[in-house]
Amino acid sequence: MLRVYPPPNFWILHIDGSAMPNPGRMAIGAVLTGPDGSQHAIGQALLGRGCNNEAELRALQAGLLKAHELGASSLRIYTDSQWLIEQLVPPTVPGVQVRRTLRLVPWLEVVQPLVHAFVQVQWRWIPRHLNTEADALARQASLAASGI
Repeated sequence: MLRVYPPPNFWILHIDGSAMPNPGRMAIGAVLTGPDGSQHAIGQALLGRGCNNEAELRALQAGLLKAHELGASSLRIYTDSQWLIEQLVPPTVPGVQVRRTLRLVPWLEVVQPLVHAFVQVQWRWIPRHLNTEADALARQASLAASGI
């Protein structure tokens, strides 16, 4: 996992979601690291079927809820999903419209208030091979749910 140190008082959240096949059985992984270095891992298989993007949103939701529960106020989020960042970060170019997947709009509406409840949120896209811990948690949860 990529280790980049944020300003003091920032929490770091690495997230990943998977659907196997896509769409299919979903699982999430999230690693929340506090400013003191403490780590909180979430790995969970989800009920129902969905696509990778839905799993990414649900991994974000789980990580944000955990961060709120632990009292975080500033957060840096790392994800390997460019789609997720495009959906939740306002475009920097005036007039650019983001295409929304109608089926996922309800999940976006659940996650957006959670994001906005933080004093500060920074988003970082990272390549999949640098998001190893969150990816491993999601894969582990998916395999455990499938009985493999």
